[in-house]
Amino acid sequence: MATKSQSNPVPQYTCPMHPEIVQDHPGHCPICGMALETKALDLSGAPAENSELKDMTRRFWFAVLLSIPLLVVSMGEMLPGTPISQWFPPSQRTIIELLLCTPIATWAAWPFYLRAIDSIKSRSLNMFTLIGLGVSVAFIYSLIATLFPHWFPDSFREQGEVGVYFESSAVIVTLILLGQVLELRARSRTSDALKSLLGMQIKQAHRIGADGSEEDIPVEHVQVGDRLRVRPGEKIPVDGIIESGSGTLDESMMTGEPLPSHRQAGEAVIGATINGEGSLVIRAEKVGKDTLLARIVTMVSEAQRSRAPIQNLADRVAAYFVPGVLLISMTTFIVWALLGPEPSMAHALINAIAVLIIACPCALGLATPISIMVATAKGAGLGILFKNAEAIERLRQVNTLVIDKTGTLTEGHPELVDLIPSEGYDEKNLLTIAASVERNSEHPIAAAIVRQAKQQALDLDEVDSFKAIPGKGVKASLLGVNVLLGSNTFLTESGIDCTAALEQAKQFRQQGKTALFIAHNQTFIGLLGIADPVKPTTPLAIRKLHEQGVHVVMLTGDNRITAQSVAEQLNIKEVRAEVLPDQKAQVIKSLQSQGRVVAMAGDGINDAPALAQADVGIAMGTGTDIAMESADVTLVKGDLQGLVKAKKLSHLTLANIKQNLFFAFAYNTLGIPIAAGVLYPAFGLLLSPVIAAAAMSFSSVSVIANALRLKNKTLN
Repeated sequence: MATKSQSNPVPQYTCPMHPEIVQDHPGHCPICGMALETKALDLSGAPAENSELKDMTRRFWFAVLLSIPLLVVSMGEMLPGTPISQWFPPSQRTIIELLLCTPIATWAAWPFYLRAIDSIKSRSLNMFTLIGLGVSVAFIYSLIATLFPHWFPDSFREQGEVGVYFESSAVIVTLILLGQVLELRARSRTSDALKSLLGMQIKQAHRIGADGSEEDIPVEHVQVGDRLRVRPGEKIPVDGIIESGSGTLDESMMTGEPLPSHRQAGEAVIGATINGEGSLVIRAEKVGKDTLLARIVTMVSEAQRSRAPIQNLADRVAAYFVPGVLLISMTTFIVWALLGPEPSMAHALINAIAVLIIACPCALGLATPISIMVATAKGAGLGILFKNAEAIERLRQVNTLVIDKTGTLTEGHPELVDLIPSEGYDEKNLLTIAASVERNSEHPIAAAIVRQAKQQALDLDEVDSFKAIPGKGVKASLLGVNVLLGSNTFLTESGIDCTAALEQAKQFRQQGKTALFIAHNQTFIGLLGIADPVKPTTPLAIRKLHEQGVHVVMLTGDNRITAQSVAEQLNIKEVRAEVLPDQKAQVIKSLQSQGRVVAMAGDGINDAPALAQADVGIAMGTGTDIAMESADVTLVKGDLQGLVKAKKLSHLTLANIKQNLFFAFAYNTLGIPIAAGVLYPAFGLLLSPVIAAAAMSFSSVSVIANALRLKNKTLN
């Protein structure tokens, strides 16, 4: 019995249309009847067996083997050559049809009956309600007509015989099984990108022991801190940091970027990417489910199972659709029984069944989730991770993008380029004090200062106390002496005179540099200039966002002059500078109060509240884990070009969903009246239940095929 997703422990199987339905074993959804899909991913990359597809395929071929002779027997007189009536008299022919049809209408169709019964029990009438009712009515009617023909009045007889519909029952089941097989195969194709990612995983790693010896171990045995050798042409086993060596890495499957990236000692590498040249020794940082590859697979899988708001439209329609179809089917039966030509009851029955079969709303149910599954998989292949389906839909509506400067517009790897000590100090003294304090901070600017000190092989001192003041700077006690490092406002508020360096700081800012003031023992001792270059791809990305009608706002805690200098380089008209971390979410709220749909792009811990407040939070994959967890979209490469592609993918996905919904609505709008017989008075045309079953299966496959077109769309 299915339970809600809040149950504990977390089950392993869920419905792509109704993700709130989950259970701990394979089966079908009690709401829509669709096969449940596995929720717990096998990160080993081993191909998972699709038991539902295997079962439906077996039932389909069984039905085909019996349907062919059944059609020959029932329709043999229409075939060229010796009429079938010379082989079997009518009474024997009907018994043969019964014997051939019974296994199809019972064993082959059994899953449909079970799902129809479940839909009635759960009061969630769906496509299997109509299928089960249509097939069972046709078969039971024919069974009774064969065994007890004298029970039927003349209104059921044509040329004195009661008509049977064994071939209709059998072929309907066969065609619906074919539709299920094609649908399940197509649905499995939507996970091709995930399978490709899982297939990238390396199976073994070369671990270097404490004595320098090497041994090959399964990658799942790698532990954080292990030293691993990666030879040219091999894949990186896990996420880590290069300790020695350098190489050119192919990261295209993770970032969507075709050009290789050069990596050297001290830089991070991603597991499953390929080392093109150079021998590397890396230190394992993240292993198992914590690697970027594992997180990508998990995020995409969860996004594929989530619901887009537009799905609510299909659900509302479906809630009234099936009861409406049952009413139309009954009305069709009554009208044909009262007004139809002889045999009126036979016509009434066959047209009522045709209405039930052709109206199955499977295409309507598939319209949204199948497009979401394809879009999330395509996004993953381009380094774009959507947290859920709602993020895909909302991103299309975004008209204002708020962007953090450091690490989003810029490289996020600042460099210390200027050291201007006050009288009595030299550059070495100044850098030693600054680096001793800043090595306690995780801020990128702090890392730049410490990196410069390491390059000069300076001996750093231990601090007695350390405190970071968000948006202002840091204060520490170094060898018993107070040290302040940050903005001139921060130092001025502490009673320190920085007047002598203000003009130089202004020049730094006009050049796009960040100016840091440092005080030692309540005395200003120097100025530091930090440069963080704009990413090479940022100008083109900003231009494309403007072309998409997106208003871009720079939001930064940096000085206004520095921020304005960067904004001018990028043609960003609106700048919000000197904004403290706790004020960023307020800026988002202010923009939202103006009726704007706001996306926020950032990469730091201080961006997390703003990312959560925004209509769509966008995290740079090169940033912190907490930023990624707070965001709706993660750009693995940390490049705004990814956002341009993500927004285009959002537009294409919603357009694809609307096309699918149109096809489904149009199909049922046209199909039901024809099945009911509206063309008969003018043209003498009726729709056979067999043709209705073929059309119903085709409608589902056509919706899936349309969704799969997303895989081939270009986003540049």
